[in-house]
Amino acid sequence: MRQQSSLARYLASAAVAAMLAVPLAGCQTTGSDVTGSLGGKKSAAMTDPQAGVEAAGERYRANPKDVDAALRYGQALRATGQRAQAVAVFEQATIANPGNKILLAGYGRALADAGNFQRAFDVLGSAHTPENPDWRILSVQGTTLDQMGRHDEARRYYASALKIKPEEPSVLSNLGLSYVLSKELPKAEETLRRAYGAGASTDPRVRQNLALVVGLQGRFAEAESIVRADLPADEAAANAAYLRQMLSRKDGPRLGAADAAPGRS
Repeated sequence: MRQQSSLARYLASAAVAAMLAVPLAGCQTTGSDVTGSLGGKKSAAMTDPQAGVEAAGERYRANPKDVDAALRYGQALRATGQRAQAVAVFEQATIANPGNKILLAGYGRALADAGNFQRAFDVLGSAHTPENPDWRILSVQGTTLDQMGRHDEARRYYASALKIKPEEPSVLSNLGLSYVLSKELPKAEETLRRAYGAGASTDPRVRQNLALVVGLQGRFAEAESIVRADLPADEAAANAAYLRQMLSRKDGPRLGAADAAPGRS
């Protein structure tokens, strides 16, 4: 039971760190909002993230009031783990551009990165409106509530997101991890299988979340087959080794910067 609790805490931290790294800019946003997983490799688009930070920073400093420049700089800072700096950039940008929902969404995500979940939840609530809700933001608000231990409330936000975007894999993945946090592993597995079967079978984070939940229930061979499926031999072996490592640790995994999957650009 201690192992399950430790792994659940790990999943929660990795989930928010990774899911909040994907683009989220209100109704204009495109891209995946799939949550994090037991591990992950950096996106190929981030082969030189520091160069991206420097370029975005130079453009931002040339015109700090430019919405797009602030957004890109804040995202680049977040992608490289510079959380406090990202919060500061988004905070100043929202002051310079009051009411801009794209910046408010970015600000809320940066606050969540930094662990300020209540403030993140409040800011994200200002990034869309009840008459025009954004399912992506609803899903992120759910993850912040999960981080505060408010799982039932979080699930209402996921349910609202799913009413707008039925069977959306990223929302289902968040919901599945919510069940992990409350140690409802059969429900977590059922939900993650829905995410896996709803178009997310090729996403490594959903795949790995499902595998870990299966493994936590003692079905290790099945869990390993999930992380190996349809992957090149070297990647399959690496994923299987990491899964075995996570499931065998007696003290639970330790989350570090390298463990938080950065999400897709």
